[in-house]
Amino acid sequence: MSLSIHTPLLESLALSQLNQGRVWLKMEAMQPSGSFKIRGIGHACEVHLARGARRFVSSSGGNAGLAVAYAGRKLGVPVVVVVPGTTSSRARHLLIQQGAEVIVHGQSWAEANELALSLLTEQDAFIHPFDDPLLWEGHASMIDEVVAEGLRPDAVVLSVGGGGLLAGVDEGLRRNNMGHVPIVAVETEGMASYRAAIDAGKPVPVSNLSGVATSLGARQVCQRAYDVTQQRQVLPYSVSDQEAVNACLRFLDDQRTLVEPACGAALALLYQQAPLLDNYHHILVIVCGGSTATLATLQSFNEA
Repeated sequence: MSLSIHTPLLESLALSQLNQGRVWLKMEAMQPSGSFKIRGIGHACEVHLARGARRFVSSSGGNAGLAVAYAGRKLGVPVVVVVPGTTSSRARHLLIQQGAEVIVHGQSWAEANELALSLLTEQDAFIHPFDDPLLWEGHASMIDEVVAEGLRPDAVVLSVGGGGLLAGVDEGLRRNNMGHVPIVAVETEGMASYRAAIDAGKPVPVSNLSGVATSLGARQVCQRAYDVTQQRQVLPYSVSDQEAVNACLRFLDDQRTLVEPACGAALALLYQQAPLLDNYHHILVIVCGGSTATLATLQSFNEA
């Protein structure tokens, strides 16, 4: 049995009417861990377990860590998640609730990741949040499901952080003979590591990340995410924190589903009726979710 579920594919009348086409939502927010991450991470955990791993170690206080914790609980494998001190108390609570051992170290993901790597023994598997072909292979299954329901979009809109979702969607499109379909990769202005990679012609570290969309906060995108730009049309787009939060609140009203600002970034593109989408009439949006989002945090940002 797969650790992820087959998520709903819904047409959004609100977004379709705004954008004068048909907009479809792949509702990854409905995954049992709260985000798309369980697709790839669940797949990776199953593979590592079959290879003999007796413990999973990860370094994420967000969606990836929660997916590892969920997978470990379902598979009966102990999980250690190292999180930076900036991780919210809610995220730590959710990790502990899933049965993970939580270690707080450093003030950035890079520092937490360094400690996580130092903990590894021969019986452990390290589960990277976004840079692993096993993850991309698992994430690609969402596109298999879309195609199986009869939808072949002419554009895919998604949020980009470290690039794992982008790499997985690209793989899914390619294995379904849609290598020509453009991907619109959206990030917030304060988390623009993907734009930095495109501008530099290679993945480069971004010294300062800021803003509310913390799940997009990878200082450097993975090499595979950049390589995708050399093999298909990828259209980068940036939105403000406020636009991302506003999109989350509007989406909650429209679809009765709460997502985090990292997901709201992709939705904001549609709510803005961005001219970038004018030539596309069957648009697929990956509603990637967000395990730690709450209505109170969204409203508090809106009132700040």
